[in-house]
Amino acid sequence: VQLQAYGGGLVQAGGFLRLSCAVSGRRFSIFSWGWYRQAPGKERELVARIDGGGVTDYPDSVKGRFTISRDIAKSTSHLQMNILKPEDTAVYYCNAVRGSAEYWGQGTQVTVSS
Repeated sequence: VQLQAYGGGLVQAGGFLRLSCAVSGRRFSIFSWGWYRQAPGKERELVARIDGGGVTDYPDSVKGRFTISRDIAKSTSHLQMNILKPEDTAVYYCNAVRGSAEYWGQGTQVTVSS
């Protein structure tokens, strides 16, 4: 199973981006999706998660600005990021869990200019 993340780019502070992550190849049932980010010199951190029941979870740093969603039929996840801040600059990774297996996308760069 391979995940492909896309949608990153350069945006000004206050702007928005929408990241997407898809399972390449055939449709694949995913239990939960997550989006993480890693800024230079920092550890990878969770920014959004949606579990099998559709329950979402966000850290305080992005709550109210980021929204995770999923399309079960298409085996995709999206991360809508609004009111972006320079501190949101990082490489964003999507994560998918299916049973005991965990998969990661290749990462997509998000750069927010001040």
